[in-house]
Amino acid sequence: MIYLDYAATTPMSEKAINVYSQVATEYYGNSSSLHDMGLAAQTILEESRKTIAGFFNGEAKGVYFTSGGSESNYFAIHSLLKGNNKKGKHIISTKLEHSSIANTLEDLQKDGYEITFVPVNTEGRVELEALSEAIRPDTVLASIHHGNSEIGTIQDLVAIGEILKKHDIIFHSDCVQTFGKIEIDVKKANLDSISVSSHKIYGPKGVGACYINPSRTWQPVIPGTTHENSFRPGTVNVPGIAAFITAAEEVLPIMDVEQERFQGLRRKLVDGIQGDAWKISEVGPSSKRLEHIIGLSIAGIEGQYIMLECNRYGVAISTGSACAVGMQKPSKTLLAIGKSKEEAKQFIRLSLGKLTTDAEIEETIDIFQRFLKKYFNDL
Repeated sequence: MIYLDYAATTPMSEKAINVYSQVATEYYGNSSSLHDMGLAAQTILEESRKTIAGFFNGEAKGVYFTSGGSESNYFAIHSLLKGNNKKGKHIISTKLEHSSIANTLEDLQKDGYEITFVPVNTEGRVELEALSEAIRPDTVLASIHHGNSEIGTIQDLVAIGEILKKHDIIFHSDCVQTFGKIEIDVKKANLDSISVSSHKIYGPKGVGACYINPSRTWQPVIPGTTHENSFRPGTVNVPGIAAFITAAEEVLPIMDVEQERFQGLRRKLVDGIQGDAWKISEVGPSSKRLEHIIGLSIAGIEGQYIMLECNRYGVAISTGSACAVGMQKPSKTLLAIGKSKEEAKQFIRLSLGKLTTDAEIEETIDIFQRFLKKYFNDL
């Protein structure tokens, strides 16, 4: 099968698998244990903490390893709110956030928090003027993602961070889709908290990290928690973390080159699947985007049908975020950028990765041409 769903998850790299196996075999001690086996695991854990902090210009003591991006988002938001509960109960976000944040915010409303969703333009970018106008004296936190998982829009975190810093508002960003793809600098963007995930960059599933600026106050979500400096409960997955760091060390040095390669593959794909009988439109920005995420809309045909046809022909694509599968709802991203429900249902997402080749793109073009000609000829 031709795999074009890398934004959903990625295969583990061979090197990451080998490191996982080695650490799990030789350094299986609990990193909280005081004997030599535990101390050996603890050494790996702390070195991993330093390494990942350097990837986004953070400080090692602000890194907390988790089970993934969703948990990082949940714990970051709740921990920071608990530590700053006297500042207010107003939160700023967008309608484009990952479900782990959207669901967390919905739950927080039951606890008396008020959420303001700032509008985005037709390319999915936050309206900075609207962001400034949304700030209130009781605004405590803003959660705005870095890269959109459906159309690839990159938010200007530096500009957003400047606005929030002036009002001393805690700034959290879901960076799961951008980590290992483009630069993240928590200090340059005045970010107080970010979430990243292993399985998006060829590391193991079930591993991620949350970064919280050490100068920010936070409180444990679960009282009495001892692991990860009281940030979360549960024995730390040292083999998975070591494999995560290994995967990151492989992709970060080549991320600029890869984005350039993806740009070429993207252009070839979009141009190649155009036809006389159908109209294919790219959805999202033409620049400042994640080149490996390709949002498309084919007029007159639902995205779910295209996904199923692609699967039948041996191509794996999606109709949007994998975390929203099964809900049978139009893409919330497309609705937020002004598309109708009908247009939102026509959306498909193809996403490229390090194993994607020119030959795969050419075969995908041929497959699209074949089933689209049949579909529109049968109308």
